[in-house]
Amino acid sequence: MNRHSSLAFVTAWALTAALGTAACGSGDTPAPPASAAATPAPSAGGAGFFGGTDLAWVEINIAMDEELLPLLALAPANGSSPQVKALAAELTTFHQDELTQLRALHDEAKLPSENPHKGMPMPGMVTPEQVTAATKVRGAAFDKLLTEALKAHFEQGVNLAGSEGKAGLEPRTKELAVKVISTRQKYLKDLG
Repeated sequence: MNRHSSLAFVTAWALTAALGTAACGSGDTPAPPASAAATPAPSAGGAGFFGGTDLAWVEINIAMDEELLPLLALAPANGSSPQVKALAAELTTFHQDELTQLRALHDEAKLPSENPHKGMPMPGMVTPEQVTAATKVRGAAFDKLLTEALKAHFEQGVNLAGSEGKAGLEPRTKELAVKVISTRQKYLKDLG
């Protein structure tokens, strides 16, 4: 198994464990740096206290949103339906705004700059290979490809946000997860 495969396996296992089980008090957050010892630590369930589920959810959603944007960017040139082109423009703005919120949480949680989920093949994640293939598709075939990718993205987004809602600890992260569920369910309904 090469380094990337090993990292993907370990990361997938850790994410499954973090999002599939309830967060348990102490081992959910990394230890604060020694310089933070003089400042009071956020309390569990309070703003700024990120559990393992919160951390994994923020990272995975950043990766999912970032990987979707290049596919959405192809819609003006490759799509045929005015509705699909308008939806792609709306979703680009929506996901960029969501990324701003996710990145702020990411930075506050002091997560590493390298996202272990970026480019990881998983349900709902648009892969670079899908984007490359989509560059060669035009018209109704592109519209169908984009619609299918969006449905998978939204369905997985709802699933992951549901896990954050059940096991997350940080209030703003949980609030964003509630928003993710409602917006993605709306878009799923609109897509039929």
